Amino acid sequence: MDPPSAFEKDFVSFPSIPGEHGMELRHLRYFVAVAEEGSLTVAAEKRLNTAQPSLSRQIRDLEYEVGVPLLRRSVRGVELTEAGKVFLDHARLALMQAEAATEGARRAAQPSKQVFAIGFTTGQEVEWLPRATGLLRNELANIEIRVSSDHSAALLEELAHRRLDVAFVRSETMPDIEFKVVAQEPLVAVLPSDHRLAQRKTFDPKNLVGETYIGISKVPRVLRAVIAGYLQRRGIEIVPAFEIDNYAMAISLVSSNRGVAILPASAKNFLPWSVVSLPLEGEPPTIDVTVGYHRANASPILRTFLSRLDGLNAA
Repeated sequence: MDPPSAFEKDFVSFPSIPGEHGMELRHLRYFVAVAEEGSLTVAAEKRLNTAQPSLSRQIRDLEYEVGVPLLRRSVRGVELTEAGKVFLDHARLALMQAEAATEGARRAAQPSKQVFAIGFTTGQEVEWLPRATGLLRNELANIEIRVSSDHSAALLEELAHRRLDVAFVRSETMPDIEFKVVAQEPLVAVLPSDHRLAQRKTFDPKNLVGETYIGISKVPRVLRAVIAGYLQRRGIEIVPAFEIDNYAMAISLVSSNRGVAILPASAKNFLPWSVVSLPLEGEPPTIDVTVGYHRANASPILRTFLSRLDGLNAA
């Protein structure tokens, strides 16, 4: 290798005494830090917690190993040479690969965790997720819990395809799906917070007549049937101005169109300041909260969960 030029000697490009050197990951980390900071002093103090002379030696060793200058002094600190720019890209890639290799080795050394997938009808996760995980508190260190939320019909499809272990849903007749009732959720009226009836303690469903009624579409079939049956028993005939299949849309229409909707009480978890909920007058209708699961699912975590289901309301 040709001896360094006078300019190169002015910087920390090559060691004055050739010796045996080996490129290490720390050399790459040091080089990337200096290149990104544009200063040996700043990189040493803020990024690497080392002394500047020590960092200079590490860079000299690296340049000697590579065989070409990677950095040069400038009025702004240090700059990459053309060789340094090329080397920087490869150094970053090498560090990323080293980190990936380390993480992969650590994962391989750990026993894989069983996955337990739980689905919730939107809004119910606020109340039921802590209770559901409470049933498995002794197993949590050894399992991975995955949580999703959607409308009931979509969750039932996930159960049928075994992509969920359990789901808090509205029970419907479906092949191979079992249901266990865990609670009855009351329905409530949802209306604008500045509505003329918003300050009352309860909402008389007869007041729906003449209001912009936000109804339920055919997708949440069970909820639609419960609400329809309730209104029929109260002798109320009303045509919805809109029909929706999720809480968020219902609440948005209540707010934007000054409408009124009847929804499960868990919808209260999503109400903005502009919307309030009121209990329905008299004995309110309820809808079952059920835990559904595929009867062919042989997961030991599922068996444990189901065996403790009686304690769900106390969890």
